[in-house]
Amino acid sequence: MNTQYYFLRKTGKYAYVYLSLILCSLFCFSSCSLDYDPVDTYSDVTEGIASDSSEVVNRATVENQRQVILNKFRDGQEHWYLDMLLLAESHSDNAYAGSPNAETTPFEVNSIEGSNTNLNRDWNGHMSNVAEANLLIEYLDLVNDPALTAQEREQIRAEAKIFRAMVYFDMVRIWGNVPLVTAVGGDITSETIEEVYPAYFPPQTDEKIVYEQIERDLLEALPNAPANNSTDKTLLTQSVARALLAKIYAEKPLRNYDNVIKYCDELTADGYDLVADFSDLFGVVLADPSQPAGQDNRAVNSEARNTKETIFEAQFTAGSSSWVTWMYGRDLADWNLQFSWAKWITPSRDLIKAFQSESGDKRLNESIVYYSCGWNIYYPADSYAFMYKCRSAYNSIIKFRYADILLLKAEALIMKNDLAGAATIINRIRNRAGLGNLPSSATASQQALLNAYLKERRLELAFEGQRWFDLVRLDKVEEVLNQLRDEGRPALVYLYDANSYKLPIPQAVMDQNPNLVQNPGY
Repeated sequence: MNTQYYFLRKTGKYAYVYLSLILCSLFCFSSCSLDYDPVDTYSDVTEGIASDSSEVVNRATVENQRQVILNKFRDGQEHWYLDMLLLAESHSDNAYAGSPNAETTPFEVNSIEGSNTNLNRDWNGHMSNVAEANLLIEYLDLVNDPALTAQEREQIRAEAKIFRAMVYFDMVRIWGNVPLVTAVGGDITSETIEEVYPAYFPPQTDEKIVYEQIERDLLEALPNAPANNSTDKTLLTQSVARALLAKIYAEKPLRNYDNVIKYCDELTADGYDLVADFSDLFGVVLADPSQPAGQDNRAVNSEARNTKETIFEAQFTAGSSSWVTWMYGRDLADWNLQFSWAKWITPSRDLIKAFQSESGDKRLNESIVYYSCGWNIYYPADSYAFMYKCRSAYNSIIKFRYADILLLKAEALIMKNDLAGAATIINRIRNRAGLGNLPSSATASQQALLNAYLKERRLELAFEGQRWFDLVRLDKVEEVLNQLRDEGRPALVYLYDANSYKLPIPQAVMDQNPNLVQNPGY
């Protein structure tokens, strides 16, 4: 066995083991080699470590694992954020790959295969997070510590279910049918092998059933999750559950527009609203505002922290700063840090034209910035475009914000043919961006308003991991991407079709688990 991942496991009837390895944390993961099987790497379900210890897990270890989960978005930026932007922005019309290579270019030209290393790390990262949540959910009741009250147990369970729902929502949108794992795997012994061994290699579950599990987790979590905390948006609150519910009810398997509206309205009742100035969401405060950002003028805290628009965010400080900012452009906190090589997620000419078609749109300069650089892959080196919504190591990464959910309410109203109600919401978003109301031509029909709505989401949420999923949800992938004329983008290797809506299962994962079936078209 190795200790890259380590987790708790049943031995005998129930025994709990407090493992204090390098990080002194329990309820984490382990990989277990199966002597009679060539598979010896991390599998899709929790495995375990046998131990003779009978030490009982206490309140402190539960709190530790709760914090591990709360920190996952901050600490696991590759699959939560970096690769999600590659998929949602570069695999759509919003961005080029940025740094052409075997990892990124397939997203730009629609040639993604199961061998892609990004997909492999994303799958494993998501499944390990599911296992973290399962440990907390399954073993919580058996923690024999009177210091852990019944109310605390239910709150922590609710937070773990919201976290699991969040992970599965990303997975099911990327891959469709995925293994649905909601329990911790038992020991494999000669007596239990027929019962337990198959659980280590689960088949995929139909995506509708996965969505139903996400829905169940969120609805069960709502009564006991913590309420919205206006001073701390890193918590898995009732508001996060409501935002996720609004998003899953907008998706095809569970589409329910009345519920989209319901949960958006409940977020409004929770105190969420648009901030008055869009620039407050992604700006930074410079140490010396009279000087440009640079090596000797470090940015301090992001203005976006805990705004009334943010529902869930990862926060970074001087002691725990974000490294991904230099994957996209310049770090305003350290001007020359890692700025000698081509960056990911280069804004596309097509997106820039869309912004420029709305004269005076304040969101353009908050989303895209130009610098001189040492490469000229997509633009001249002396005026190169970069995404600008992650501009310093101290900027929060916003996973959910109110504008996204409010626009989903507009989508629901359009589908219910309440065009006036939908236009009112879209105009709120436009007015905040410095634009006038929609022209009458955009509100003349349901289809015209739907097109205006999609454009508004594109401009409002650029580089926030939404564009690809918007096109998929509304069946616009082929219409938009096959007809895209962008002189800066390489030609598509394959045209988009019905099989493009889901990505391939990583081949390395399929090699480990013979019960998985590759998605059609790959």
